[in-house]
Amino acid sequence: MARIVERWPFKFFSEVIAELRKVSWLSRQELIRLGLMVIVVTVAAGIMLGLIDYGFSKLIEVVLLR
Repeated sequence: MARIVERWPFKFFSEVIAELRKVSWLSRQELIRLGLMVIVVTVAAGIMLGLIDYGFSKLIEVVLLR
């Protein structure tokens, strides 16, 4: 049992490296394209949520200050 405990960190890291070699990594072009897509969608969602928040705040303002 003691031998297994002594060697397990090395076995773990060698298995991690083996699994990382199996990963299909994105090309630079795919990474840039998908990264830009994430930024565009995030900005669009932020603008949309900001507009909805502004609209609701104006609606509440009109209803409460009537």
